[in-house]
Amino acid sequence: MNSFNNFNLNTEILKSLDILDYKIPSQVQSRVIPVLIDKKDILVKSKTGTGKSASFAIPICNKMKKLENKLKALVIVPTRELALQVKEEIEKIGRLKMIKCSVILGKEPLKNQILELKQGTNVIVATPGRMIDHISRGSVDLGDLDYFIIDEVDKMFTKGFKTDINTIMKNIPNTSCKAFFSATVDNDLKEICNGYMKDYEYIEVDEEEILKNQIEEKYIKVEKQKLKYDALKNVLYKFKPETTIIFTNTKKQAEVLYENMKSEGFLVEQIHGDISQERRFYIIDSFKKHEFNILISSDIISRGIHIDDVSLVINYDIPSDSEIYVHRIGRTGRAGKRGKAISLVSNNECRDFENIEVYTKNKIEVIDIEYCEKDKIEYQKTIKELLNKYALLENQEQDEFKGEVVKIHISIGKKKKIRIGDIVGALSNIDGLENSDLGVIKIYDNYSTVDILNQKGKKFLNDYKEIIVKNKKAKIREEK
Repeated sequence: MNSFNNFNLNTEILKSLDILDYKIPSQVQSRVIPVLIDKKDILVKSKTGTGKSASFAIPICNKMKKLENKLKALVIVPTRELALQVKEEIEKIGRLKMIKCSVILGKEPLKNQILELKQGTNVIVATPGRMIDHISRGSVDLGDLDYFIIDEVDKMFTKGFKTDINTIMKNIPNTSCKAFFSATVDNDLKEICNGYMKDYEYIEVDEEEILKNQIEEKYIKVEKQKLKYDALKNVLYKFKPETTIIFTNTKKQAEVLYENMKSEGFLVEQIHGDISQERRFYIIDSFKKHEFNILISSDIISRGIHIDDVSLVINYDIPSDSEIYVHRIGRTGRAGKRGKAISLVSNNECRDFENIEVYTKNKIEVIDIEYCEKDKIEYQKTIKELLNKYALLENQEQDEFKGEVVKIHISIGKKKKIRIGDIVGALSNIDGLENSDLGVIKIYDNYSTVDILNQKGKKFLNDYKEIIVKNKKAKIREEK
């Protein structure tokens, strides 16, 4: 299948995909979407960067009825970062169908989560421990669940979540479609899945073909580790990548490299295990927004984190585990785009690199490059222009939905005893707005948000600065 139109999707879903510039289904999407639309259980082996999240988000959103007020899908993931990214993907794809998605994470106030769930949600994306908390408290009803998804299921079991998954599975209806996704699948994992799904289809995406088609791999021979820094600068100045992720084997090496590059004026940040989860998420978000263009990382983001448009991945250190190499270079060449991966290989790392070539069945080309002062000047000029361009786009607040949907901020919320019906009532009394123009509504403590559909949001904001909600004045503005 070479078009999303071939999947018999709802009009709203096709329109969202078109707005999001999802033109041609990836290999995993072509194989998974039809199976999940038919609600068949599956185990999928597919690396990150292949459109895996959309492969389950699209069937979930397609199955959902407009204005549905029941929980229809549960997605379990191992980390906070991945949960937030999956939620974002589902909300984008389901935005025109007014699909409500909640993210349920540990270390966040349970009370606020319970209040959000009481308002009604269609999809929950959660980490295992906090999901069990809500199941035990009765604050979530899984009785009408159509889909149960586990992403990075191999990570779940290696990180000791098996007991948690068992507890959750006991509460999943037998009629729910189950789909487990993993970057790696061995016989042990298949055996575990046999215990959860009686008759499932196994889908394996050809990773070697993806690597060959989307990622250009090269390596540079470096005699000694201490010569790698100069080789790194050669790569950056010669290839002039817009965005780069540099992987090291240790947090110590990441720190040393970060300090060296920062002292030379590179726009660089670092993440590793000693940096708090909140700080890591902030750094990754800033990288996505092009606030800097080089990210140094230990293997903490080698898999499971969606960062599109990474021009270049550099293996500053060669991993001893060939699978880690595949996960690392999978940060580039994503969503059908071309990418480049360059490894700096010292004499001591030759054996590990040869093992990688055997594992990937790919003879990687060696290159020898050296920059001149002109290359350095051009690189610095290019990066400055790119950052200015992205800063301008950020200031213009361009939205992917191009005015089709505008999220409105209303300065009144739960503390004033406001409910969703009160917001609907207030907006339905506005000339030119009908119930069909109202999308997802969320009520927070001190404010509320609502999606205005059908390209009516901008006019509404131009015509009104405040509205009356439950006999109370409330200011309105576009939600940033």
